[in-house]
Amino acid sequence: MSDGVTGSVALSPADGGRVRGTAAGLGFGEEEVACLDELTRGQLLEARRTGEVGLVHSWETVTAVDGPGTRLTFFLAGCPLRCLYCHNPDTFEMKEGTLERADDLVARIRRMRPVFRASGGGLTLSGGEALFQPAFATRLFREAHAMGVHTCLDTSGFLGARLSDADLADIDLVLLDVKAGDEETYRRVTGQSLRPTVDFGDRLAALGTKVWVRFVLVPGLTDGEENVAAVADIAARWKDNVERVEVLPFHNMAVDKWDALGLDYRLRDTRPPSRESVERTVAAFEARGLRTFHG
Repeated sequence: MSDGVTGSVALSPADGGRVRGTAAGLGFGEEEVACLDELTRGQLLEARRTGEVGLVHSWETVTAVDGPGTRLTFFLAGCPLRCLYCHNPDTFEMKEGTLERADDLVARIRRMRPVFRASGGGLTLSGGEALFQPAFATRLFREAHAMGVHTCLDTSGFLGARLSDADLADIDLVLLDVKAGDEETYRRVTGQSLRPTVDFGDRLAALGTKVWVRFVLVPGLTDGEENVAAVADIAARWKDNVERVEVLPFHNMAVDKWDALGLDYRLRDTRPPSRESVERTVAAFEARGLRTFHG
């Protein structure tokens, strides 16, 4: 559960192209909110292009989730995938969240440095897909990294080509979601192609970037023996920089969100995988020399 503040943002031609909705969020004062709410459409687009402003769906502080130690995790709005089991379908479109200034989020990160130092934690950007807003994401990573804060990107890798090698130098850890191991299954799960994720993982391996691979085990969708073996083979090709694999058993706790959005939740009747299925999947990764955990 997020302890952040969320709202909605829309651009309305009837309002002269100005931002309509809430820009209040992470500690903005009334004057700052008014300033954001008075941006013209052109000014907002320019601020988005430079990464000065981004649309943040929510945020939370958690321990031992989204990376090591206590993490300050910002969930950015927008995603190019349509995963059948998505926990945050309200992040699909750029419609839900609060407009935030990068400088204000950086100030919050700075205030949390004592917590990060004590716990070995840091900043994580997630989503949605954080790289859907690449200028905003890379700006936050750059500023956090410069102040000595551990940085982590939670991503599908589908938009990894948007990051330069210089951008990746500001990211200490990548949580890379490998949704499936073959093209057909990947398209069934996400509506997109597997290839960009593999290409991004290959880049991270070449650069020596630390990676945690994540794989969601869904009965009747991703738990087939051949698919699991293919995912394990993909992770094994990055063995030198993959610190761990996390096998995440499916759950359907997001069904209420899908219903509220009027979306067709096709996994409504799918049950969590059995203990035996999870153990078989873990064993497939371990057989390839990968340190593996499960939820």
